[in-house]
Amino acid sequence: MRAPQSLQLRLGLAVGLVVTVLWVAGAIATAQLARSELDGVFDSALEETAQRVLPLAVSEILGRENATGPQTVPAIRSHDEHFTYLVRDGAGAVLLQSHRADPAAFPPYAGPGFSQTAALRLYSDEALRGSMTITVAEPLAHRATVARELQIGLLAPLALIVPLSLAAIALILRFGFAPLRRFRLRLAQRGAADLSAVEVGDLPAEVLPLAQTMNALLARLDAAFQAERSFAANAAHELRTPLAGAIAQAQRLRAETKDPAAAARAGEIEAGLKRLTRLSEGLMQLARAEGGKLRTDTLRDLRPVARIMVEDTARLAGAAPVALDLPPAPVLSDLDPDLFGILCRNLVDNALRHGTPGTPVSVRLDAGGRLTVENDCAALPAETLARLGTRFERAAGAGKGSGLGLAIVHAIVARAGGRLALASPFAGQARGFAVTVDLPLAHEA
Repeated sequence: MRAPQSLQLRLGLAVGLVVTVLWVAGAIATAQLARSELDGVFDSALEETAQRVLPLAVSEILGRENATGPQTVPAIRSHDEHFTYLVRDGAGAVLLQSHRADPAAFPPYAGPGFSQTAALRLYSDEALRGSMTITVAEPLAHRATVARELQIGLLAPLALIVPLSLAAIALILRFGFAPLRRFRLRLAQRGAADLSAVEVGDLPAEVLPLAQTMNALLARLDAAFQAERSFAANAAHELRTPLAGAIAQAQRLRAETKDPAAAARAGEIEAGLKRLTRLSEGLMQLARAEGGKLRTDTLRDLRPVARIMVEDTARLAGAAPVALDLPPAPVLSDLDPDLFGILCRNLVDNALRHGTPGTPVSVRLDAGGRLTVENDCAALPAETLARLGTRFERAAGAGKGSGLGLAIVHAIVARAGGRLALASPFAGQARGFAVTVDLPLAHEA
């Protein structure tokens, strides 16, 4: 499966390739145009040289007194002679030549105008009705050298310009995609239950419709979840009164009847109704844990809440004793006290309900906001431990539980930004079950 490609990388590569190709193509086209212009300039120089030298040569040759044979123009100083010339008579005899001219390399005079050999570019002209001619030559290698130096001068800067252009493109793209990265970070930093609209004010127009569509989807999901939680909470709340009335009727029936079988059946009905009551209360707590406000603007001490919840839960359970360990200094947190109380009640109730009968339950809250609840029981298998915390998930043999206690705790801890850890057995032992909750101590802006 091919990994998804980065849009920023693809745009950078595409724009960089286009810019590089355009720079190189422009340099090559400029070099070709300059080569054509150079040929015109050099041809003009050949023609200009011939027209300037020929009248002087005619005057010099006609002014000779006794000199015969070809004459060579001496060089004033040593220099590179790119242009050479021959002045010949009508029969082709050399009358005058530049100091580095090689008569063997010059073709016979064939009339005025430009011509070319394998090694030379030539321009010829005549005077005195063709009785005296001049041919000026330039080595083609000289033109090739000039053209090559021109091309190098045009292409060499690209070794610096192209990387700088690519770096500038990368920076511009990175700056342009910065709003998208900020948008992604805002999404990544959200909690699992945060379905509010994401800020889209700094997004570019091309991406804004996508973000607005996503916000509309989040709004629909939030409305659906709110409706689900509201239905669960309202249904559970509406069940409380009829359930309480039904429990009272079952208790009255059991008290008034003289038939042992009827009394036993009334007791079973009462026990079932009480389990249904606990389930409805658990559903209300879960709905509040998933939809209520968890963090407040005021820091409160968690110790009194923990003490009240532990004592009240242990009294109602009427079973094993609970050892409560609280720090001497206040444990200040912005966690809602009611939801912290729900968390404590469910953890302690779970430990009392599923712990070994008669063995104490340990509840410890330290100064760092860590709440630990431990109870004795047979060690739980790893696969069972991994499933605990989901709705209606119970360990084997936990027939009296509703399967919502740890789910409620997990929902509160997850939304509050804390951490929940389950362990069984205790470290270094073969039995026991421990729940550790790291609570937030201050509101994170």
